[in-house]
Amino acid sequence: MAKNNWTREETIVAFNVYCKIPFKNSSKTNATVIKYARIIGRSPSALNMKIGNFGRLDPELKKQGITGLVNGSKLEEAIWDEFNGNWEKLAFESEELIAKFQNKKIEEIDDFNIYDFPHGKDRETTVKARVNQNFFRSTILSSYNLKCCITGLSIPDFLVASHIKPWSKDVENRTNPHNGLCLNSIHDKAFDGGFITVTPDFKVKVSNFFNDFSKDKSVNDFFIKFNNQNIIKPERFLPKKEFLDYHFQNIFIK
Repeated sequence: MAKNNWTREETIVAFNVYCKIPFKNSSKTNATVIKYARIIGRSPSALNMKIGNFGRLDPELKKQGITGLVNGSKLEEAIWDEFNGNWEKLAFESEELIAKFQNKKIEEIDDFNIYDFPHGKDRETTVKARVNQNFFRSTILSSYNLKCCITGLSIPDFLVASHIKPWSKDVENRTNPHNGLCLNSIHDKAFDGGFITVTPDFKVKVSNFFNDFSKDKSVNDFFIKFNNQNIIKPERFLPKKEFLDYHFQNIFIK
């Protein structure tokens, strides 16, 4: 017997999953698809189809000649219009729903490791921050297909979702995936410190700080050789040039 039409809550979770996995890797056998399909009580095939339906709405995929599935529902369009660009709302609301489908509170979900925190407003703030950080990381790493955009390193344990415009400087864009780069931990630290940047035309720029170390082979291998190289662009959520320009103008050590 066929299940009822998708609810708003199920569709929001589907959009969450759409953001969390590389689009080209989405399939009914994908472990993440299977996990969330089980949580919302849908088949992996049904959830995978819903992800494909969201793909048809994504202009960044269309630019790459990826059209997603042809058919879809008005509800998907409504969810896309509501949450695409409102990333903090999507992150927290969708994760709350995922917890609700499991009859849990959001702080009880293992992914967030939230425990021994104070009660009241401080706890609420900490929970929300942890949830949003986790969503941001998942979205950035999936957009770059689990590869550092400078080196191509593809070991997830060594990858970081790095904010372009720092967390402390722009509250509104802390969860915005257009404000992120997937970097390995060394280049993330260098990027945060302004020793490297990515220009608005998506090229790596290395600071003159390294000139004094040009004879050091490791410095050349880790930094200097990447100067003026194009980054590996993400499948979705291309970095906004305004964020890249901010980093280049205000953080990069020229």
